[in-house]
This record gives sequence, C-alpha cells and structure tokens, in this order.
Amino acid sequence: MGALPLLILIGIVTVTWLAMVAPPSRTARPIVPPSVSLLAANGSLISRKGAITDAAVDVRAMPAHVGNAFVAIEDRRFYQHHGLDPRGLARAAWHDARDRQAREGGSTITQQLAKLVYLNSDRTALRKVREALIALWLEAWLSKDQILSRYLSDAYFGDNVYGLRAAARHYFSKPPERLTIGEAALLAGLMKAPSRLAPSANLAGAQERATLVAQAMWQAGFIDRAQADAASARLHLRPAPEPTQATYFSDWVLPAVRTAPGDAYAPRIVRTTLDARLQHLAEAATAQMRLPGAQIALVAMRPDGRVVAMVGGRNYAASSFNRVTQARRQPGSTFKLFVYLAALRAGMSPDDIVEDRPVTIGGWSPHNSDGRYLGEIPLREAFARSSNVAAVRLTQKVGPAAVALAASDLGIQSQLQTDPGIALGTSGTTLLELASAYAAVARGSYPVRPYGLPPAHPTEEQHAFDGRERAGLLDLLAAAVNTGTARGAGLTTQVYGKTGTSQDNRDALFVGFASGLVTAVWIGRDDNRPLPGVAGGGLPAHVWRTFMAGAIGARPARAQVPQSVDPDAGLDGLIHSVVERLKSSFHF
Repeated sequence: MGALPLLILIGIVTVTWLAMVAPPSRTARPIVPPSVSLLAANGSLISRKGAITDAAVDVRAMPAHVGNAFVAIEDRRFYQHHGLDPRGLARAAWHDARDRQAREGGSTITQQLAKLVYLNSDRTALRKVREALIALWLEAWLSKDQILSRYLSDAYFGDNVYGLRAAARHYFSKPPERLTIGEAALLAGLMKAPSRLAPSANLAGAQERATLVAQAMWQAGFIDRAQADAASARLHLRPAPEPTQATYFSDWVLPAVRTAPGDAYAPRIVRTTLDARLQHLAEAATAQMRLPGAQIALVAMRPDGRVVAMVGGRNYAASSFNRVTQARRQPGSTFKLFVYLAALRAGMSPDDIVEDRPVTIGGWSPHNSDGRYLGEIPLREAFARSSNVAAVRLTQKVGPAAVALAASDLGIQSQLQTDPGIALGTSGTTLLELASAYAAVARGSYPVRPYGLPPAHPTEEQHAFDGRERAGLLDLLAAAVNTGTARGAGLTTQVYGKTGTSQDNRDALFVGFASGLVTAVWIGRDDNRPLPGVAGGGLPAHVWRTFMAGAIGARPARAQVPQSVDPDAGLDGLIHSVVERLKSSFHF
C-alpha cells in the first residue's frame, strides 16, 4: 500500500473514531449530575442537592470583558489558532525546561473543553494526542463563541460550583451578564486552582490572582491601564445563601426526585408537600428539648398522608440519620391503638369491662408502670390510663395475629412478633409508620401512605372504617387526652392521641391529631440507654402541644394536677402539670 492510500485510511479511521467518541453535541450537556432544588408547598426554596449548577451561558450575550478575562489568562491567542497553539506549547515547554518541572500545560481553551467533556485528567502522551485530535475536531464543527460558551458553562469554580452562571450567583449574587471587570477577573483567575483559590475560603489568594488576570487583559489590549488598575481594587463577596432548611425531609424525598421522569441533564426544580410555616414551628418546638445525650424526632402530616413537617434529629450537621424514617424503635403504648382496634373488631365497645389485674402467660408476668391495679374497669379507662395488663388480656382474648393484622391494615409495615408481648409495643416501628396509622383513624379510611411529592403514588384502594369501630377509637383516643396519661397534650380544641413509653424509659412518644393535622413526637437516645423520668405524657406531649398550638391556632388547655402519677406521664409530666397549674393560679 502506497503512502497516499495509507494516509487516506488513517484519516478515515481517525474521523470515524472522532465521530463515535466525540460528538460535538455532547459539549452542550452538563458534565456533572444536575442539581435538584426542592421547594416548599408555597414555592419557597428549602433545599438544593448536588453540585451547584445553573443554565448555560452565551458569551455573545455578556459584556466583552467577561469572556475576554478568561481568554487573556487561559488562552490569549484563542481567536487566532485552530484548536492547537504551537506558540503557546513552545512557550510552556521553554518555561518547564527552564524551571526543570512541568508547571505549564500550554493547553488551549478548546483542548480544555475536550478534556472536560470527553477525557480524564491522566497525564499521559496518549491522552494528550486524543485531546489534540478532539480539539481540532471541535474547531471544525463549532464556532469560537460556541467553544468559549460551552467551556465557561462547564468549568469548575470551587465550592462545588460548576459553570459561570452558577459561579456568578454563588460568589456575587448576580448573573454573569452584570459582572464587573474585577469580578470577571476574579472568576477567571480561579481556573488555575479552583479548590485552592475559592474566594469563600481564600479571598486573598483569589484577589491576588485576579490582579494578574486584570494585568493580562490590559497587556492583551482588552482593557486600558486605568480599567486594569480599578479592577485590581479589593472586591467584596456577596455570596448567595445556600438553603439548608428541612434537611431531613429533603433527604427523604430526594430518591423519588432522582428517579422521576424528566430531562436527565437539566437542573430540577420540584415542589414538595412541605409547609414552610409548619416546618419552622416544628424546628422551634423540638429545639426546646435539651436533655443531654437525647435525640428528638417529629413528623406532621395531613390525614391523606401529605407530610408537611419533619425533624429527624437535634442537629442535621452532627447526624443526618433520620429518626422519623430510618429508626425502628419500640412504640410502647402507642401500639395499643391496634390492640383496641382488634378488640372493637371482635365486637367489644369502650364501655365493655376488662380486668386490670396481674396476669401471667407462659411464665411472663407483665405489670402496670405505677404498680396500681383497679380490678374490673371499662376499656375506655384502661386505654386512658394505659393499663398494660388490660392490653395483654385483650390481646390474649382476640389473639396476637388479630392485633398484627390491625396494625398492618393501618400501615405498619415493619415486621411484628405475633406473641403476647405485641400488646406492649415490643416490636420496632418507625415514627412515620405510627403517624400514618393514626392518620388513618383521623381520615376514616386506611391505609394512609405518607408522601412528600405531589401527586402521590397511584391511589391505593381504600377501606373505610366500620362506623362503630372508628367511633370507638375516637372515644378511646379522646379519653387518653381528656382524663388519662396524655393530659399534657391538651388544647382548647378536642385532641385525640396516645402516649407511649418503652421499657426502662428508652423511648418516649406521643402521637395524636386535631383539626386535620396528625403529629408524632419521639424522644430517646441513639445508643438505646434509658432516660430516667422521661415518658410519653411528659416531654413528648409538651413538644407536641407546643407545635400543634401554633400550627392550628389553638391554645394549651389548663392542665389539672393528677391525683397520682400517671403510668405514662413520668416525673417530668408530673412536674409540668404542677407548674402549669401554679401558673394558671397566679395568672402568669
């Protein structure tokens, strides 16, 4: 084969390879996964996830000094060469030889775009050859303005910021079309070492580099000496604040956002179900809990499952573990809702009698927390005072499987142990599951599936409660608040709810609803150690009441001094009740 046919063959192979691995259209796509901006239901920004990106830029729509700042410092002969700059390569080689180390690459802006989009950062001769070939290829297909625009739209500017538009907003709170010469020079200077020179952490270094860029612009004839001197003046950053609200909620909904259909290369702006006002109230209410070593979680939803507020822990920065959705803890007596639902399904009513006396089953002898036993009492009273032995006797009567079925029907998906201990909430569940189950009672149909992105998943078949059974549940839940262990959650409107405290006070909960809002509160330790004196009727009920009072516009009801210590109120509940009584007596 002669030389000419061989050259033709090499050319055909090269062009074919370039067409396959370097389609020019790919330079118009972002090089990092798109960011996701989550909005509250009212449209306010609550969270941004992923790299900070924005729309592409067009140098033709910006002041000339913006693009020229990058050309002056990165590739002064950009508009004269055809993708490769032999003069620049020779200068870089001379400087590297003089300094006896590889410091200057001599890459053109076109080569840098090729590396950003198609290649990695390996410093090998083969990679440089591929980079040069792709640069020549891009110059054949794209205009200079297109190349510069796409380079600026993809370049990294430090602080997890990609693209000039995002960088201008991030550092100066303005679009690139409004950048001054000094601001453009500072951003162009970041190209040398964006992580090290990011002005948010190294303003002095970024300013020093910006001065060099301004001088390069003057030497290239893009600006005059006076403009270069003015551009060298110290700049003041005006960073756009990044939203950090509702972080636990944002983490919960993000997987569904990522898998939703849509343009895989476009930043996503998604409106969620979160209510910004209620989220603020939830964060304020949970911040009142200051027990050393303890964590707190709160979730609020509408009866249809629409989650409107979520706090998954005391401090997201310290721990992103979401105790609403990820922690499976013993629900304690809040689980008795399902015991009594199974009893109602078996034909019983709140006025029927159950024995509140010690019982032994297979060598296991549960006991009431306060050590008191009242003999034969109505179901209503047993539920209100959270009698453990009564709940175990009811479970023995209807069967553990019936209790587990009632829990499953109302949305409990965690695995349950179908033994007599199920009556006391010994199987772990999530707080979100409990809230959903109580939401089903508030709604009057089940199951309720919690969701944070409207519209919800395809509508699941609903099962309406039997009227008698739902009325019985409302009767029991109201009694717990009006006369029982949950008096600390009382408001000036009717509240329905149940306290819960697991063995040795490891978990303390209150779950309840009023005026179309269902809220669950949990307090405990991540290491599962006890919290002496903390129980569902105390701090959780108090936090719940504080949140709900602001959320629905009610006022706390005057607490009554209990005649004895409630089994689910704990020491803190008793103290709180006494304090509230004294405050009302002296008109504080």
